[in-house]
Amino acid sequence: MTNKPAVKVFPTLQELSWAAAHRLENLARFGSLGGKKVFTLALSGGNTPRLLCQILASDTMAGRIRWDRVHIFQVDERTVPPDHPDSNYGMIREALLKHISIPEENIHRLPGDHPDRDEACRQYALEISRTLKVPEHEWPRFDMVFLGMGPDGHTASLFPGTEALQEKALWVRPNFVEKMQTCRLTMTLPVLNAAADVVFLVAGADKAETLQQVLEGPPGKFPAQLVQPTNGQVSWFVDEWAAKKLSPALRG
Repeated sequence: MTNKPAVKVFPTLQELSWAAAHRLENLARFGSLGGKKVFTLALSGGNTPRLLCQILASDTMAGRIRWDRVHIFQVDERTVPPDHPDSNYGMIREALLKHISIPEENIHRLPGDHPDRDEACRQYALEISRTLKVPEHEWPRFDMVFLGMGPDGHTASLFPGTEALQEKALWVRPNFVEKMQTCRLTMTLPVLNAAADVVFLVAGADKAETLQQVLEGPPGKFPAQLVQPTNGQVSWFVDEWAAKKLSPALRG
């Protein structure tokens, strides 16, 4: 990476998740929303974001975010029904959506169970365009995107060596992952890089080696390194376990 990334190290996943929740609260209340009518948020699935979702749904956070003005989208999805244990939407629904007062029309599920995956992605792109009121020939600009990172350096469902990493036209597309012998639906890099605020949530010792390479190694080796907003900011919220191999200079 050409510029020093913004890295914040927290003692635990819980403290990391609370900081992420407050970042969202501040942006939705005072920052990007401004005079706009809606705040657009894209959430990842997986284990690390689960605690963030639970915190956002907690009594402590109740009333701090105007959920009636927030539109929630999914960064990616597995090709399973929403009630499947592996469904990203299922996790977000159980941890967050069932516990907050948000209009049904503000929840935008990425239909991983649609039999025609290309059509599912096309329809989701149209839904993004309608909600964000995207001008013709421009990329959608989400107010905030939460991403995770796998031990292999993947983010969203953009895995090393997969075709979707080269996507230059589509906003959302299917992506076959050879090592898993499965297909996923994912937002593409141009969409992630058009966002106003991107926050990576990374926790666990199994991420330490890759995180060090992503943040301090040569560019372009890992998909997570390719998330560099062109007119926005990217931050890394990491716990001590994930940060244990980072240089003191990067840790601040």
